[in-house]
Amino acid sequence: MEVDLNVVKELRQKTGAGVMAVKKALDESKGNSDKAEEILKKQGLANALKKSGRETSEGVVQSYIHAGNKIGSLVELKCETDFVARTDDFVGLAKDLAMQVAAMGPLFISKDDEGADKASDEEILMSQAFIKDPSLTIEDMIKSMISKVGENVNISRITKFDLS
Repeated sequence: MEVDLNVVKELRQKTGAGVMAVKKALDESKGNSDKAEEILKKQGLANALKKSGRETSEGVVQSYIHAGNKIGSLVELKCETDFVARTDDFVGLAKDLAMQVAAMGPLFISKDDEGADKASDEEILMSQAFIKDPSLTIEDMIKSMISKVGENVNISRITKFDLS
């Protein structure tokens, strides 16, 4: 089956998947880009699960200070290599997470944290809807980054400061 290069390019931008993975998904879906995108997302989630046990010793500490200097946050986002930690996508994710923490004030990072078993989804960062795109959760964003960079990525610490 002949694959349109524009469709391949578009799917690569949406999913972060490689050219061959996109072509294979398009072949499997008989050229249907929506079905191919679903296939790629499922593959990305599977890859994220495989990588979740790998050690993360690099990363960034990102801050966000809200207008008026009364609310701020710090987020430590970790990955496996310094190369990934310095990419625009990784740093952009860290900035978005810092803004999320400042805006939503989660108490826990994930449901696995000590004391989080009785917390609501609004109190758990990974369960929260992303403030810039409520159709995504923070967990979706982390899994998408894992799929895009091919490394384990995790949020190791969060802190919100509020003087109001």
